[in-house]
Amino acid sequence: MGAVARDVRVEVWSDVVCPWCYIGKRRLETALEQFAHRDDVEVVWRSFQLDPSVPEGDTHPTLPALATKYGRPVEDMRAMMRHVEETAAGEGLRYDLAAGVSGNTLLAHELLHLAAEHGLQGEAKERLLHAHFEEGRSVFDVDSLAALGAEVGLDDGEVRAALADHRHRAAVQEDIATARALGATGVPFFVVDRRYGASGAQPAELLVQLLERAWADEHALTTVPAAEGCEDGSCAV
Repeated sequence: MGAVARDVRVEVWSDVVCPWCYIGKRRLETALEQFAHRDDVEVVWRSFQLDPSVPEGDTHPTLPALATKYGRPVEDMRAMMRHVEETAAGEGLRYDLAAGVSGNTLLAHELLHLAAEHGLQGEAKERLLHAHFEEGRSVFDVDSLAALGAEVGLDDGEVRAALADHRHRAAVQEDIATARALGATGVPFFVVDRRYGASGAQPAELLVQLLERAWADEHALTTVPAAEGCEDGSCAV
């Protein structure tokens, strides 16, 4: 089932293991609640991988891996994670990043593309983020993804078949290539009507401004020459 055409399209590039992406999702939701034309906005979730170098099927504890990647002591990295957790708490999210596990997210993104075909992409995106960050569930293997997909209304057999034949792999890679072409420097990466972009977990206020600007572009007022007697704006008799 395809998406209904809206006046404004918001595309969000993000990864399901990106803590700032979940924070950004909550801020976008807040912005949409404050936007007068919420029902005329279409949100599309695009694929992006924080670390595509991780072999498929491999999982590892996040904390020591990040410490090694950035050449920082584990305790320094733990303190940085606490800062992110505090920020997430401000958006109503409960993180335990130091206990997290990371892995290759290609299969998760393939699931999101399958969900989009059924009009369930938003529900699937939320389910995967919640599972990873707040439940400590795997989003890296077929069994886990099939179970999570079923929870949002996808057919278990269809999920398994799609993840086995990788029918959506090309679409995932296209999303990633498009993000680079658009100049994404980080995720989440918000793009409104392919005119306005913003990287990072932007405040809701800024996202509202982008939505309002895009709406004004779409509904710009066109005027015709003034009628006789109205040249000075007074319309005097």
